[in-house]
Amino acid sequence: MAVTAAMVKELREMTGAGMMDCKKALVATDGDMTKAVDWLREKGIAKAVSKGGRVAAEGLAKIMIEGNKAVLVEINSETDFVAKNDKFLALLDEVCKTIIASDAKTLDDALALATAEGTLKDTIVNAIATIGENITLRRFEIIEKADDELFGAYTHQGGSIIAVTVVKGTDDPQIAKNMAMQVASMNPTYISRNDMPKDVIDHERSVQEAIVAGDESLASKPDKVKAGIVEGRVSKSLQDMCLVDQEFFLDTNMKCGAYLKQFGAEVIKFVKYKVGEGIEKKQDDFAAEVAAMAQGK
Repeated sequence: MAVTAAMVKELREMTGAGMMDCKKALVATDGDMTKAVDWLREKGIAKAVSKGGRVAAEGLAKIMIEGNKAVLVEINSETDFVAKNDKFLALLDEVCKTIIASDAKTLDDALALATAEGTLKDTIVNAIATIGENITLRRFEIIEKADDELFGAYTHQGGSIIAVTVVKGTDDPQIAKNMAMQVASMNPTYISRNDMPKDVIDHERSVQEAIVAGDESLASKPDKVKAGIVEGRVSKSLQDMCLVDQEFFLDTNMKCGAYLKQFGAEVIKFVKYKVGEGIEKKQDDFAAEVAAMAQGK
């Protein structure tokens, strides 16, 4: 597979490795981005991977809470300018109100919900015609809680990042909100190691085993010592993926688990949306456009 400059750029942004190292990694792994990340880590060139992924789409996300029900919605637009338009904001609000009043499970379910203009899909199509830019309902999630549980909600920069937590064991809403802010800022993937799939742990262990095997300074160490080093590194690498093992953003001298424990609280669910996460926006190659124009294409 041909390795493109865009692929090298993406891998560099994900790992912080140099451009030539990124190119070598992509060539060695036939352009497989995930394998290229592991290749760099095994060579000791990249120690961590950004979880941001390819983020480029514009739009906004919003949280709406009504009683024991909350909904998170992301709507994408082509430009940031449109995402700040009053009509776009009104559409986002209407989509949230429509979905939270339903039991929709899929995007098709949501788009088929009744509105004053027919269906939610019709409402979005009409907004496209009015605003003059493509707009899509990308995703949503409805969360429900029990009476003795709390929602924590946080919206960053008007809706570029949103997070909702469900917390039990406390009646202090600030604890739930603090955990939502933790999720938004520190990007955990799981609540604890107990929630982490075995294949995720096994994958990290295989990467660390390769790193240790390639470390000449450890070559003379007994296998038992090497195994201990691997497990220590696996634990350290995975802890930032788990909410309870992360440093608490308001007091980095304690872990989130310890913060929650002092109040007898527990996070039982969280959801985070980052607008455009995982969507690759078209990159304009102006040099290529100029060259094509010069050739009369």
